Amino acid sequence: MTQTAPTSTSPGKQMLSEQVYAHLRDAIMRGKYAPGDALKPHDLAKEQGVSLAVVREALVRAVGEGLADRLPNRGFAVPAFSDRRWQEIAEARRTIEPVMLRMSIERGDVDWEARVRAAHHRLSRTPAYVPEEGEYYSGAWSEAHRLFHRTLLEGCGNPFLLETFDRMWTASELARRWSAHRDPDRDAIGEHRRLEEATLARDADTAAEVLTQHLTSTVAALTRGPAKKP
Repeated sequence: MTQTAPTSTSPGKQMLSEQVYAHLRDAIMRGKYAPGDALKPHDLAKEQGVSLAVVREALVRAVGEGLADRLPNRGFAVPAFSDRRWQEIAEARRTIEPVMLRMSIERGDVDWEARVRAAHHRLSRTPAYVPEEGEYYSGAWSEAHRLFHRTLLEGCGNPFLLETFDRMWTASELARRWSAHRDPDRDAIGEHRRLEEATLARDADTAAEVLTQHLTSTVAALTRGPAKKP
C-alpha cells in the first residue's frame, strides 16, 4: 500500500513563519535595520519566541521577496546599499510596467476606470507621514500607493504579469522608502495625478512616458549619495 509522504511544513509552523516574516518585513521597512545589517536567526528566534527552523523559513522568504540577502557564509542581511541593485530593479519595472499599462488602457473597461479613479482618490487623501510612525512613509499611505499602481495595471487582464508586478513591487519597496529620505521635496502627488489623468484619457503614449519617468525618479534619488540622517 502506497503511503502519502507527510508535508514538509505543518500548518502551525507555517502560521508562525508567516508571523515572523510579517514582523521582519515591517522592521526592515521601518528602518529598524540599516542597509547591510545582519539578520541573525538566533536573535530573531529569541525575540519572537519561535524555533530556528521557523525563523529560517521566514528569512528564506524574505530573500525571495528581495527584502534580504543570503551571504556566502549562509548568513542573512538586509540588502546593502547598492546603486546597481536599485538600477536593476528600476530597469525591470521600466521594461515591464509601461507595457502592462498600455495593455490596460487598451483592454480596461469602465469598471476598471472607476477603480483607478477610486484608488487615486484614496492615495491623494491619505497622509504620507504620521508622527507616530516616524520618518518613513505611513503604512496606510504605502498600501494606498501599492493599490494605485496595481490598479493601473489590472486592466491588462493577465494574472501572470500581475504576479510579476507583485514580486517587483516588494523588491523595490526598500528603494522607494530610502529614496524618500533623499528626495523629500519630490512632487509625488503631481506625478500620480498626471499618471491618473493620462491613463483615464486613454493616452497610452503619455501614460507610459509618465510612468517611466516616475519609476526613474526613485532610482535617480537613490544614486545621489548617502541618505541624510534626520
